[in-house]
Amino acid sequence: MVSNATSGVHPIARSEGSARSTNRPSQRALRALIRVDHAGEFGAVRIYDGQIAVLDRKNLHHEELQHMREQEREHHARFSELLANRNVRPTILLPLWHVAGYAVGLTTALMGPEAAMACTEAVEDAVVEHYDEQLALLGDSEPELSSIVARIRDEELEHRDHAITAGAHDTPGHTLVYGAIRFGCRIAIAISKIL
Repeated sequence: MVSNATSGVHPIARSEGSARSTNRPSQRALRALIRVDHAGEFGAVRIYDGQIAVLDRKNLHHEELQHMREQEREHHARFSELLANRNVRPTILLPLWHVAGYAVGLTTALMGPEAAMACTEAVEDAVVEHYDEQLALLGDSEPELSSIVARIRDEELEHRDHAITAGAHDTPGHTLVYGAIRFGCRIAIAISKIL
């Protein structure tokens, strides 16, 4: 994927008003939305946990990884509140995402700091696309939820842009690493909606 990071425009991100639904999503769809977002933010925290465990404090990316992990923790906490407030059960796959997220973070960090950044780029591209689809589904029917998703999506874009600036594309085999991780994220999103 070719990035447009220098212009500040994300190739996946849509304008706020485009393709927005005017129909209210079903309660089942809303539960799936909150469930999958909670799972995704949990997985993101675990990816950063794995990366930070490998990349020492001398690494140029350490401080930014800490910052991004803290934002992911805030995102996870927000979706945890929504789970409780809307009586939505979390995915039954959280134990799997606990291990898988850490393993992805650990593995990419062991490949080097650029590979860790390629991981962030791939994850965030998949997540931003996912959040954009959710915003289109929500339309004007759930203003509070739409606002939360839009704010978090924008922070994920910042993570993606930082990863590119920090050398994600310098990763040996970038296309393969990026593609495999992005594909894995899309699979995790699909099954976390259901289970």
